Amino acid sequence: QVQVVESGGGLVQPGGSLRLSCVASGSIYVLRYMETMGWYRQTTGNERELVAIVTKDSTTNYADSVKGRFTISRDSAKNTVYLQMNSLKPEDTAVYYCDLRTMSRDYWGQGTQVTVSS
Repeated sequence: QVQVVESGGGLVQPGGSLRLSCVASGSIYVLRYMETMGWYRQTTGNERELVAIVTKDSTTNYADSVKGRFTISRDSAKNTVYLQMNSLKPEDTAVYYCDLRTMSRDYWGQGTQVTVSS
């Protein structure tokens, strides 16, 4: 099995920055067949939405709402993905989840709260 653990959330003022980290560990067999790792976010009463993903060949994709402000990166050797979030807005407030996707299933973390407020 695979475990996915997020960290780095917290409270930040509008215009500030945060860096989220996500570490995947466990079955080397599963990790070898990772297709994408990415970040999603969810607010109460709403569906989980894509924020950013990076593929196994390092192609990235972003939600329109975060383009130019957020950057996703991956350290393959550490099975870690990062989300650098700059120019944060109150509407970025959400629980952020990390997802490791293989051809057979998704592995989700427990989520980390990001709150943007003055």
